[in-house]
Amino acid sequence: MIRVFVGFDARENVSFHVLSESIHSRASQPVSIAPVSLGQLGNLMWRQRNDLQSTDFSFSRFLTPYLCDFDGWAVFMDCDMLVLDDIANLWALRDDRYAVQVVKHDHQPVEETKFLGAPQTRYEKKNWSSVMMFNCQKCQTLTPEYVNTASGLDLHRFNWLEDESLIGELPHRWNHLVAYDPPTPVGDISNLHYTIGGPYFSEYRETEYADEWFREREALLKCEQRNS
Repeated sequence: MIRVFVGFDARENVSFHVLSESIHSRASQPVSIAPVSLGQLGNLMWRQRNDLQSTDFSFSRFLTPYLCDFDGWAVFMDCDMLVLDDIANLWALRDDRYAVQVVKHDHQPVEETKFLGAPQTRYEKKNWSSVMMFNCQKCQTLTPEYVNTASGLDLHRFNWLEDESLIGELPHRWNHLVAYDPPTPVGDISNLHYTIGGPYFSEYRETEYADEWFREREALLKCEQRNS
């Protein structure tokens, strides 16, 4: 079973469901998709919201290994994404040498704000944590106590690992930063990341690759109509 955890924020509810549809509709192996939702985490997440925190799952994403009992592998993804490939192709890249595998962006945004007026922050390894494939047994530092008390920079810069050599690299196609990365043919992209704002927000309805997102949404709605 391919285990996928998706960050959930009620303000982006529709994005969670469209992303899930994009994964399931292309998967060649069984997939379980779970929202990382504060409302379902109960007393596992008690840290107060930070003014720089743009989503509800900014920090709770790091509970993924704990939610898996520190066993096996699991993928975490932000909800503002659209998978255009078989998730089994990502799963096949698991490498036991590493504790976590990510796309190692050199992302240095210049704007001050992003969607819904959220502040745009800049730090080393920015967006590395937006897609993470966890080797959960090697991530036992990520207890609820640590996730709730560590600084945001310690979490997102992977300071919870003993050594940076434990961070493996995934192909860039699995975290294409829309409106940052150069336009690329859709066939060469496995995962679109609408990090500055998804097309489900009115001000980003015409962002790059918006057509792909709306096409997936329509496929989801048609599926619902067939089952109604």
